[in-house]
Amino acid sequence: MIAGGEDKWRERPFVSNSNCFVVPPMKFAEESCITMEACIRAGMPMLLLSAGQAGATAPAPIALAIVQAVAECLAGVVYVNAMAPGHPCIFGTWPFVSDLRTGAMSGGSAEQALLTAGCAQMHQFYGLPGGAASGISDSKLPDMQAGWEQGITIGIAGLSGLNMCYEAVGMHASLLGFSLESLVLGDDLVGQAMRCVRGIEVNEDTVSIEAMRQVCLEGPGHYLGHEQTLSLMQTEYIYPVVANRMSPKEWVEAGKPQLLDRAIARKNSILAKAGNQIDPEIDAAIRSAFRIHVAR
Repeated sequence: MIAGGEDKWRERPFVSNSNCFVVPPMKFAEESCITMEACIRAGMPMLLLSAGQAGATAPAPIALAIVQAVAECLAGVVYVNAMAPGHPCIFGTWPFVSDLRTGAMSGGSAEQALLTAGCAQMHQFYGLPGGAASGISDSKLPDMQAGWEQGITIGIAGLSGLNMCYEAVGMHASLLGFSLESLVLGDDLVGQAMRCVRGIEVNEDTVSIEAMRQVCLEGPGHYLGHEQTLSLMQTEYIYPVVANRMSPKEWVEAGKPQLLDRAIARKNSILAKAGNQIDPEIDAAIRSAFRIHVAR
């Protein structure tokens, strides 16, 4: 209905089916495969998810956990192409970590970052569009622990060349919780990660010593206000929206604003201006056809 008809949907599908088609280690999930077959027949792209936990449902060595995830997803690619050759699917290697002290799933750790990086390299090896989970925190709140866990996993995922980073922002308690405030904070975090992914631009302008000559030999001895500095202000550098870069004096004078309070305020501002994204007539048609409990 939203696409404007089945033909238009098949021409440009805008939703993929996230399908846990496998139960690690190395078993197809029958009910999920039935769903996958129905989605393929309907023209829906597939996200083939393998989500073993290293040390539990995947081998404990990080390298071998990656091997299992890749093998399972390759089986999924064969399955999809056996039904519909060339059907779009995403190589969804999602191996997670088990905290071997408790057996609990952990989404925010150095090992998780390495698993994601290794999977990203395998996506590139096969030349397939791939995705993995990165940016999850084991913390229950958007606190310092969440910051370092999300930062290290998102940053390394990006620098490893991951095509699609799922669960990238807002996810807490090892995927058992979600925070709108953390979603807002994630805007800054992902922005910084994407800046790292963009890298250092090296060209005639960025390595020209003319600006250095003008400043050091002819100018004021600093680059503040220099034409080159001003021209690069909005392209070479990015600036956080909610993170604080005030001096300690400015921060005290501003009432010592806390990061989470700023995130709450921005969340409320965004929600106050949020509008409906679906045409009212289409929305009414969908609600008449399906039992939808969420208010418009």
